[in-house]
Amino acid sequence: MESILFYGIPHGCSFGSIVALEWSNLPYRLARIDMLTKPAGYDRLYPTTQTPALLTEDGEMLGESLAVLNHIAARDLGKKLGFAQGTRSFDRVNEALAFLHTEVHGAFGPVWSTFKLAVDAATKDMLRAYGRDNVAHVLGKLDSRLAGRDWMVGEHRTVADAYLVGIVRWAEDLQLFRLERDYPNLHRLVARLEQDPAVIFAHAIEAGEPAVTSGRFLGHVAIEDLAQRHAA
Repeated sequence: MESILFYGIPHGCSFGSIVALEWSNLPYRLARIDMLTKPAGYDRLYPTTQTPALLTEDGEMLGESLAVLNHIAARDLGKKLGFAQGTRSFDRVNEALAFLHTEVHGAFGPVWSTFKLAVDAATKDMLRAYGRDNVAHVLGKLDSRLAGRDWMVGEHRTVADAYLVGIVRWAEDLQLFRLERDYPNLHRLVARLEQDPAVIFAHAIEAGEPAVTSGRFLGHVAIEDLAQRHAA
């Protein structure tokens, strides 16, 4: 069977996995997860209820962005979204993914928590200011890393670029920074990625709008149907 990606809305980091699947040209389906309400039955499929999660072709559930992205890249190394394990290029992509996940993604945590925690306005302001400082620091490092580079790693796009475009957008979504003004090297890469058909497709999918695949997207599946099938 084809793989099924469980992606989160609103504005989940699973955006990058959608982009990577489009780039891979592997057949796949999508399952939509509202991260604020968590659809009934998802916990039976994936107990942590986080996204992304990938139901692989052999029926195994695989979670966490790094694992999902590396899995997609490894399915067809000829696409050069990743590299063979044990090579220097693989190490560099893995290093980039780890940096994006632990430092960049993690820096936004305090700001996102202001939408989830039942705390007073002063505490929310403190969390937002603390998070903004963290984000400024890591985006500065990322911007420096991208000076003179066209991509995160090497001379062509990889799953690291797919992941990047899905998480650095939070800087503007959360009204923390303007990439064009504050981080020009990062903005240059993001602006190019935003013109990519796979990225345009992923935005439309998240928004629930008509989306034109440039890969082999086969449609959405309902969580309820998958949960019933799993229970059987």
